[in-house]
Amino acid sequence: MKHQSISIILALSLAAGMSVSAEQTQSNPDVNFASSEIPSGSLTPSLRGEVTAAIGRSLDWLASRQRENGSWSNEDFPALTALPLWAFALSQHPQKQTVMEKAVRYILSCVQPNGGIYREVAGRKGGGLSNYNTAICMTALHATGDRELTPVILNARKFIASSQHFGDDIYDGGFGYDRDTGRPYTDLLNTFYAVQAMNLTADVEDLRPKGEQRADIDWQRTVHFITKLQNPPESGDDNAGGFFYNPTDPKAGTATNADGAVFFRSYGSMTYAGMLALIYANVTRDDPRVRSALDWARRHWSLDENLGMGQEGLYFFYNVLTRALSAAHCDVITRVDGTRINWRVELAKKLLSLQKIDEASGQGYWQNDNGRYWENDPVLVTAYCLLALEIL
Repeated sequence: MKHQSISIILALSLAAGMSVSAEQTQSNPDVNFASSEIPSGSLTPSLRGEVTAAIGRSLDWLASRQRENGSWSNEDFPALTALPLWAFALSQHPQKQTVMEKAVRYILSCVQPNGGIYREVAGRKGGGLSNYNTAICMTALHATGDRELTPVILNARKFIASSQHFGDDIYDGGFGYDRDTGRPYTDLLNTFYAVQAMNLTADVEDLRPKGEQRADIDWQRTVHFITKLQNPPESGDDNAGGFFYNPTDPKAGTATNADGAVFFRSYGSMTYAGMLALIYANVTRDDPRVRSALDWARRHWSLDENLGMGQEGLYFFYNVLTRALSAAHCDVITRVDGTRINWRVELAKKLLSLQKIDEASGQGYWQNDNGRYWENDPVLVTAYCLLALEIL
């Protein structure tokens, strides 16, 4: 019976384009693969060397463009500094410590009395994007490993927890850009960042002063909100299993099924964000919602565009795809025609081909010619790419 159950697990994993994880094979040492040709998902030494060089060139580029006050890009939005900080925190760059100290100092200057990490931007729709900025900043600060930042992260956790929307409406359980907008509005992007932040910083709660209430979100209601944004089987092959942005805004348009029902189109970046948000919310990797998202990826595999959005949000797509497939322990994508894709190799080659080289310095960066979602900002896009390459 034991061998039969192991065979079932292996068969299901391969059918979804997944490989059995190292953790699974260690706990079941008698698992034997039928073929030695199953790709491991790893990079060749030569390709690994190219990726390492590309990372170094781009970290050099970011280090040379950091302002004296520690910021990068638009100073109204500290998340644009936090993302490069996170990339340096994961690196072995020779200027790592100096760069991080300056970036941390700037981010701390954006901490608000309510625990949020953002700047007030008067007259702007969504204001200072308080949830988005706080979630990314607290995640990056945590990644530095500096225990002196614990009080800031603990207060930021309280802020994020208090920004979760609760109400008898379609937005219940989610997160939006700014809790003070005066209207219920949540979306999958903000919810993804909030869930990621609360998951990755959860260990600091053990350091909270004795007697102080621990901060957390309502995970069950969060999962319920995320699930509402995933297309059901009746939405058709193009959409089933994929995710969309929010309950009222079809960023990728709409589609009508054979019965005349209208659905919001699934698209790439939101599908991977939804999958990763579910995993961060402790939904198991063999849950039908995660598996159906992986199946959507299998049916629509491409690195040439953000599926459903073209070149819009392309580099966020690369970033969240990498993190989602890694978290899902998915090493191989099996396409509908049976082609097996070592996605790490394909992604590495794609990003290497897109890196721009500064002729004067030899440094590298990435930039999207399509400016939607701020991706004409090379700091933002370079940080997205570094955070993807650093975990391949």
